Amino acid sequence: MKDDLTVLRHMWFGSKKGDDHAARLESFYGPQAAAYDAFRSRFLWGRRPMLAAVAARLAERSNLIWVDLGGGTGENVDMMADYIDLAKFKSIYVVDLCHSLCEVAKKKAKAKGWKNVQVVEADACQFAPAEGTATLITFSYSLTMIPPFHNVIDQACSYLSQDGLVGVADFFVSGKYDLPLRQMSWTRRFFWRSIFDIDNIDIGPERRAYLEQKLERVWESNSQGSIPYVPWLRAPYYVWIGRLPSVGHALHEERVERPPMFPPTFLYTQSWEDPEPDMEVMEINPKDTVLTLTSGGCNALNLLVQGAGQVVSVDCNPAQSALLELKKVAIQQLEFEDVWQMFGEGVHPRIEELYEKKLAPFLSQTSHSFWSKRLWYFQHGLYYQGGMGKLCWVLQCLAVVLGLGKTVKRLANAPTLDEQRRLWDSNMLIHFVKHGPKPLVWLFVKFVSLVLFNKAVLWFGGGVPGKQYALIKADGIPIENYIARTMDGVAENSHVRKQNYFYYNCLTGKFLRDNCPTYLREQAFATLKSGIVDNLTVSTNFFMEELKARTYTKVILMDHVDWLDMHVANELAECLAKQVAPGGIVIWRSASLSPPYAELIKKAGFDVRCIRRADQGYMDRVNMYSSFYMARRKGAKKDN
Repeated sequence: MKDDLTVLRHMWFGSKKGDDHAARLESFYGPQAAAYDAFRSRFLWGRRPMLAAVAARLAERSNLIWVDLGGGTGENVDMMADYIDLAKFKSIYVVDLCHSLCEVAKKKAKAKGWKNVQVVEADACQFAPAEGTATLITFSYSLTMIPPFHNVIDQACSYLSQDGLVGVADFFVSGKYDLPLRQMSWTRRFFWRSIFDIDNIDIGPERRAYLEQKLERVWESNSQGSIPYVPWLRAPYYVWIGRLPSVGHALHEERVERPPMFPPTFLYTQSWEDPEPDMEVMEINPKDTVLTLTSGGCNALNLLVQGAGQVVSVDCNPAQSALLELKKVAIQQLEFEDVWQMFGEGVHPRIEELYEKKLAPFLSQTSHSFWSKRLWYFQHGLYYQGGMGKLCWVLQCLAVVLGLGKTVKRLANAPTLDEQRRLWDSNMLIHFVKHGPKPLVWLFVKFVSLVLFNKAVLWFGGGVPGKQYALIKADGIPIENYIARTMDGVAENSHVRKQNYFYYNCLTGKFLRDNCPTYLREQAFATLKSGIVDNLTVSTNFFMEELKARTYTKVILMDHVDWLDMHVANELAECLAKQVAPGGIVIWRSASLSPPYAELIKKAGFDVRCIRRADQGYMDRVNMYSSFYMARRKGAKKDN
């Protein structure tokens, strides 16, 4: 507390005296140098994410040269040791103009035994490493304190190696018109810039703008962090990684919001369409560009394993995109056993460490914002989270209350399909529903339907919107009968323990190594990790907008068109005719036996064929839809 008060006194009331910048820095930091590190560790929230991000991108290299400009007490070096072996650095330069902070850094380097660390008291605008080039240059909350920022950025770029990185963490305010994920209101811009200006710290947008004029942005994150002893206020900061410009240009991320009526998380933790029937009709090949809905993302990854050249996976719910993006980055950055624990078991004991060091540095800002608050999903069980996950948890609890807990376990682990059928048919509840007195059965079924299968539960727990519910009713099938048909078909025709990972996951909250989505099988994982997964584009957008973005050879609509009004379905059919290449294939599933929009797609220029219908027998391992359709594009592509 005494040290903190010393720091706060000099931050809030200390005057900056001196004839030059070095003297002013010394008058400000000198009295608080000894207590500097402890206080800043609870204030400078961007340092660790920045160090983790650059370390993750340099992990496979050695003989590195690191220049930490405005490195102060050398605390960044100590933190970097948590993310990468310091022995990988041939030289580390801690450069600062403040004498007192440099003295602390020298003592720290000696105490830690850092033989490759040199503390240099110098002007960052004039410094250059002895080797002539640097692999890594960092500005950790220092760029805003360097008045001639053009000069220091120019100087840093002059010795940055061609394959080097620049990492920046600092406070900021946006411009009046800025990139979407940086944008602030005028009140926040005015307030924070005024507060920092008192200490001669300029947090305006000009420095980042100049960085992006000289360098190409690789990754960035904009966030806010708490301030010690200042409740409620959270200071805005950013982390920015850049490199020397290459061919092309840096991309920026758009701000996305979840649509109205969507829960604040994902609806699905896995894809609820069986990919096996899809592969039988889609003729996937390396020349394909495939557009699919994201859902849980499992099937998008399966398309790559099956040989698709490019896969674009789109969802209007940013949480679904965050789930698939995490799967993609995990495949790229982690070993198979870690990915298996995360997405096979749904639980990982080291998720916080893996996330900080391996995953967060490569996630988009939107996905990082989502997952940084929800790492507990992987501590409590991923597959009990989200809309459908919570519904599965409730149903499991209900089964226990009704005395069916052991029966559920036996069903999930029945050694054969015949044994599974016997357990299903001999269960007292199932027997009662099938053979009990009709009035009592009717009352029981209606009660269960009212409690568990009402529109609210079907939407937030099962992802069934009102329009799809109406299609089921239009076929003359009560919702309870529809669900009974689904469950009975699965129990009688699909061996859950060996063949049906969809329902095994629902019953147990995990997958098995021999009963899981394709991407969780070790050989498929190796295929994806070899570079194939880089061919996956994860987009948060409306389906129609992504469809208009490029030409596709294959399109998977899933049950998307069930959600649309007929005039929008007609617009979608016309868009498919423009964007699907001649001979291209479109597939979809529907809760309707004869979806009315099938005729619209046919009129738009497709040969349409119904592959399966639920009233003709068992559909597939999910068995949740009433029909499965394929359409092939005919004729020449229409002009836009």
